[in-house]
Amino acid sequence: MTDRALAVVRAGALTTVQDRGRPGHAHLGVPRSGALDRPAADLVNRLVGNPPETAVLETTLTGCALRPRSTVTVAVAGAPCPVTVDGRPVAWGAPVRVPGGALLDVGPAVSGLRAYVGVCGGIAVEPVLGSRSTDLLSGLGPPPLADGTVLSLGRPSDVHPRVDVAPQPAPPAELVLRVTLGPRDGWFTPEAVRTFVSRPYRVSPASNRIGLRTEGPALERARPGELPSEGMVLGAVQVPPDGRPVVFLADHPTTGGYPVIAVVRAADLPAAAQAAPGTPVRFVAVRRR
Repeated sequence: MTDRALAVVRAGALTTVQDRGRPGHAHLGVPRSGALDRPAADLVNRLVGNPPETAVLETTLTGCALRPRSTVTVAVAGAPCPVTVDGRPVAWGAPVRVPGGALLDVGPAVSGLRAYVGVCGGIAVEPVLGSRSTDLLSGLGPPPLADGTVLSLGRPSDVHPRVDVAPQPAPPAELVLRVTLGPRDGWFTPEAVRTFVSRPYRVSPASNRIGLRTEGPALERARPGELPSEGMVLGAVQVPPDGRPVVFLADHPTTGGYPVIAVVRAADLPAAAQAAPGTPVRFVAVRRR
């Protein structure tokens, strides 16, 4: 019988299994999780003929290397990076046939942070609360990949890809995040709110799947003390005691006590997933819809 599995030869800095996440469990303290750059994850699934909810691999900065035990079709997208099969360059952003026993090497990101590896049939780890996603905050889902891990693959779909290649946005040279002010912008001085939506910030190296941390001018409080813990949403811009905004991403906590000065539009969050440390950040206020 064909052995549909991938052996992890090089796990890279951080490679996790991700799908569309596990929404609807915030009341249990469980974050949504899922692929940070969902359009890129959806694209690799489309390129290999998978349904959009199929689990893929999300790499961080340094890529990964995999050895399939049988012939598979894969696609790599997201952060641009070199891709080779047994040392031979192959296409990025397009379906590639990898023979059983060959080494698929997804190299370091040339720009951006996170590449996505889709495999025909998908990564078939056991789902938890309806999702196969690794959640770094709660610990749900499979652990981050380690060298020597073997991942089972699902059955390949009968659907054939409709495209050979597809255009993809480049990782941002400047990250522009549209925000709706509130609900706690009143906890900051008027000057702090003006600073937030007019002064530049930069992506901090301390950023991760939980939140994009920023470096830049501190935002001064108008009110002392802390809020009682309240619910947090994807894209919430929380301001901790150091005054530097933090944008909550997929693995964010479901509650928090620091004031939320604004919420980022969901359409802008995939770009945040690809913003490398040092990338300039601007917050642009828009009206509530």
